[in-house]
Amino acid sequence: MTAFPQTIHFIGTNTPRRVEMSVRNLEVEGEIPEEVEGAFFRAVPDNTHAPMFDDDVALNHDGMIARFNITKGAVDFDIKYVETERYLAEKEARRALFGRYRNPFTDDPSVEGKDRTVANTTPVWHGGRLFMTKEDGRGYEVNPHTLETVGRWDYEGKLKSETFTAHPRIDPETGELFFFGYEAGGLCSLDVAYCIADKDGNLVKEQWFDQPYCSSIHDFVITEKYAIWPIFPTLADMDRLKAGGAHWAHDQELPSYIGIMPRYGDVSEIKWIEGPKGVSCFHEVNAYDDGELVHIDLCLTNTNAFAFMREAGGVHVEQQDIQGALTRWTLDMSKDAPEIQERPLGPPGDLCRLADADQGRPYNRAWYLSMNPEAKGPPMLGGPVGANFNCLLRIEPGNGRITAMETPPGAAISEPAHVPSSDPDHGGWLLMVIDVPNGPPGGNPADYSSELWLVEADAVEKGPIAKARTGLPLRSQVHGTWVSRAKLDASKVK
Repeated sequence: MTAFPQTIHFIGTNTPRRVEMSVRNLEVEGEIPEEVEGAFFRAVPDNTHAPMFDDDVALNHDGMIARFNITKGAVDFDIKYVETERYLAEKEARRALFGRYRNPFTDDPSVEGKDRTVANTTPVWHGGRLFMTKEDGRGYEVNPHTLETVGRWDYEGKLKSETFTAHPRIDPETGELFFFGYEAGGLCSLDVAYCIADKDGNLVKEQWFDQPYCSSIHDFVITEKYAIWPIFPTLADMDRLKAGGAHWAHDQELPSYIGIMPRYGDVSEIKWIEGPKGVSCFHEVNAYDDGELVHIDLCLTNTNAFAFMREAGGVHVEQQDIQGALTRWTLDMSKDAPEIQERPLGPPGDLCRLADADQGRPYNRAWYLSMNPEAKGPPMLGGPVGANFNCLLRIEPGNGRITAMETPPGAAISEPAHVPSSDPDHGGWLLMVIDVPNGPPGGNPADYSSELWLVEADAVEKGPIAKARTGLPLRSQVHGTWVSRAKLDASKVK
């Protein structure tokens, strides 16, 4: 192809921008507190070239690392491509060489055996290093000061897994990184590698186990006692891939599962607990121990939220008809055969955020994105499912209290990052990008301006205390992370 297809994966906030840039001193409205000092890194998929197939999806687009650098109340913006092996091969060829999403059998023969990952999903900071990750390959290290790509990261040759999750978990007390890779031994394998890196970034443990079926394990959770893998029936199939088909197809009739084991234990101790059929979840908020009870809070839906994944499995449900809720699954680990007890916590939504200090612990609030049905005008087109969220929710899971931050009519909101405060009586702040239409809601879907909003984390209903305006329409992000100035100054790559 020589032009970009006009599907949901290439319009609105998914419009290809393909620009590397640095912009100093964005216009700032309001005042940024002195304590908000550091960088907000964002993972942004954006095509370098028109795709080989017109049904390409946003998850298959080249990874860019974006940064809002905040220094003494001033804000600079930078964005740069992650120079993966795939990106460099296509840059040299000046065209797309890699085919369908996670299907190497559709690639140009010239790139057989090359690393296919686009590193476009999550920026991860650990052990003084910044990585860009996507679960179909290993992470790529990026210089946090220049955004230059350092190279693929394999823990100095120690990591055996071919893949690294986009959602590792960091224990706030030990500083350890708990992570995994599925399809760890290769395409469509049942292999899952469970790994631990110490606070300094050294790989100290890697164990492999088989999951019940080859599913997309996008996220997992830890508690102080356990490592937990919720898995859902969106399946890979080698024969389908060899025929040029989709990597993932959702099966509405298969059960979900929870795999749970002592987090410092042996994988032979994993218990597999059957859950409801056909459900799906891409992100878990948190999990924690309550005596012998284990609570797991998930952004659960009754089928897969990605149209291309559910339709490949013959599931035809309109996006607006998908049902879901922020849901708590509870396990009683005192029983020989625990069962999942389920109750709703809040409205449907996704792209959840937890304060880092609450990871794996009892927590009293979290934030996630949702859709406000009373918002003026239709939702802004774009994002991974074709329509962006327009509302930020703050939830207190203990008492069910929910507060909301609304956006301007027709605007879109990306996943927030939490910035902690040194004041124990202050809940910190949230940083997020808001895409605001330049014209009336529902107008030209590519005509919008992106702003960085700073919000009091425990007073989201009051809206932003500061905005930094880019004056540009930025491409939709996937995930983001905040890194303090002190951590940046102590980085291992200068």
